[in-house]
Parts: sequence; structure tokens; C-alpha cells
Amino acid sequence: MTDRAQHRPQIGGIRSSFAPWEDPAARPLVRFDGVSKAFGDTVAVTGVDLSIYEGEFFALLGPSGCGKTTLMRMLAGFETPDGGRLMLEGRDIQADPPHRRPVHMMFQAYALFPHLSVAQNIAFGLRRQGLPKAQIAARVEEMLALVKLEGLGKRRPDQLSGGQKQRVALARAIAPRPRILLLDEPMAALDKKLREETQFELMTLQQTLGMTFMIVTHDQDEAMVVADRIAVMREGRIAQVGRPAEVYETPVDRYVAGFIGDVNLFEGKVAATNGPILRLQSDDGVFDAEGAAAVGDHVWLAVRPEKIAVYPEAPGGPRNLLAGKILDYGYLGDWTTYLVEIAPGRTIRAARANATRVVDRPLGCGDPVWLSFAPSSAVVLTK
Repeated sequence: MTDRAQHRPQIGGIRSSFAPWEDPAARPLVRFDGVSKAFGDTVAVTGVDLSIYEGEFFALLGPSGCGKTTLMRMLAGFETPDGGRLMLEGRDIQADPPHRRPVHMMFQAYALFPHLSVAQNIAFGLRRQGLPKAQIAARVEEMLALVKLEGLGKRRPDQLSGGQKQRVALARAIAPRPRILLLDEPMAALDKKLREETQFELMTLQQTLGMTFMIVTHDQDEAMVVADRIAVMREGRIAQVGRPAEVYETPVDRYVAGFIGDVNLFEGKVAATNGPILRLQSDDGVFDAEGAAAVGDHVWLAVRPEKIAVYPEAPGGPRNLLAGKILDYGYLGDWTTYLVEIAPGRTIRAARANATRVVDRPLGCGDPVWLSFAPSSAVVLTK
């Protein structure tokens, strides 16, 4: 193991014990209290209540136009709420101009000054703070080391790669040591491999600094990796807030279930109950699931593709069994995803881990298969 790996913060262990939002006595660092914003006749944000805590890596996740960037820009001071209160450390900051707020924003386009060197770009905010030259120089060197750009301080932005430009923008944003750093789609311009590497580096940086980060993204995988908590947004409102695993495994409705990852939905009515087990009668068949609903309720079962077992031959014993044939499949290296037709025009997605280099019997298009899922694998949704 390298020295770098040995000294890297163990993010998973830190996150498992970090939950200030569960403490009734904990005071949020940032509080959106009934915040709304419209642009003419277009409503961007409607009555948002949201708390973000000291040291948290928080993600706003949603499709384009859902209001996530508007919410971030209001916190930065670039937009003014039409209603509600915006609190930082218990104080209403709506009257404070952007440069008076202890908040810095890293823009999607990075917005580096092309005529300034890397070091001068990083020092820009420090000079505006009026720090002594020696202190600015020391801080710049500290930031260059932190983002692993030592020796590149004299280069201009046009002499850098996309990943290096992103690091300069990040160093410039954190150099003044704001109370909260806002990241607007910070990895959108990076290729897939570099983006995945940068996600973990960003998490390590946040833990090293002990700073509060708030990221806006439409990339669900990115939000799931970096965030302590995710707020899923829809049409200017918060649909659900929770840890990544909570949002993925226990979505509150069909919108969240469909936005976070792939999902299969079975629609029907509750025909019977037996303790925690519901029996659903649907057009696709009769299914058992664990959940809370009454006989006669209209519900949906949400089942993730990886929760569905795929059998080349009819198995004995599994519940919630479906027969079908493979319409198509995609090999993803670690997983193979199957599109299975269970009735004319009705398809189900199932995923199987490629645990060995060679599968016993490869499945192909047109092959008959049987699918099943455990009652505990389905999430019962009422909306």
C-alpha cells in the first residue's frame, strides 16, 4: 500500500458515523426556510425547506430546469428569493451582497482569468481580502500542493488540461476558506475515467479541509458517490432528502425511484395482507412484497434490476416468478443487463453480476429465461 493510500481519510467510516441532522439540538449551517423564486411567469423554486450542516457534503440532484442551480445561486447571492428566509449560521443573509457572504462558488465553466497565471488565479480572492503578500504566497503554495499542481503556478490556463483547469478553479474557490463551497456541475467537462477519479479526490479534499460542500449535479452516480446526503428535486420542490443508500433503496415515490437508478414498476391492487407481506394482483401476475398498505389500495412495486434473479431454466421454490425471453442485453464488464419481454410490449430489466470470467451458460437474444425477486427486494409505493 502506498503512503498516499495509507494517509487517505477513510471516507466510508467517517460517513457512517456522521449524521448531525439526526440530532434535534444540532443547528444547521445553512437553512432554506420556505424559499421561493420565479422568473416572470416561470416558477423556479417553490417553498423549499432544507437544512445543511457543518462539515456536510450535500448534493442537489435533479434534471435540468428543476430549480437546483437557482437554489444554489440564491445561497451565493446571485439571485434574490421572492419569498421565505435564507439563513447562514442562524442569521438571515438575504440583504448581504455576494462578496459579503462567507460563501464561494465554483462555476461549471471554471471562469479562470486567461491573462493570469495559475498562481495569480488562485490568489485573486485573497488579494480582494486584503491579506499581506507573504500570507497570500504561502496560501497559494498550500493550495497548489492540496490540489496536486505543485510546480505549475507560473503556467497560464491555456497551457493546462481540462482536469488541471478544474483543480485551479477549485483551489481558487477554497483559498479564501469560505464557510461553504458551492460546486455547480464541477465535473461535467471531464471524461468518464477522470470524473470518477476526481470524485474520490474531491471527497478526500472536503474531509481534509473540514469544509462544507454543496454540489449541484444531474448525474445520479456522481451524487451517490460524493454526498453525505442527497436532495432530489422535481419542478422546484424537494422530492426526498436522505443518505444515498436511503434514497436508492427506499424511494418515497415513483419519480425518485425512476430518477435514481433503473427500476421496474409493477402496478396493481393489494389483494390480501399477511402481517408485513402484501399480495399484489397486477396485469403482470401475482406478487408478494413487504410493505404497508391496505386491501384494495392501488400501489406500485419498485424492483431494481440487480434485485431480480435470472434463471436459464425454470427454478423450483423462488417466489414472484416471471417467464419471458431475452430481447436484448448489454455487457458492462462487471454486470450484464438483460431486457426481458414477459408479455407482448412489456419488458423488464434484470442485471446479473459477472462474478467469474466465464459464465456457465451465456444467455443471448431469444433465449427463454425465468425471473424472480424476493418479497423484501420490492419497495411498495403509493404514489
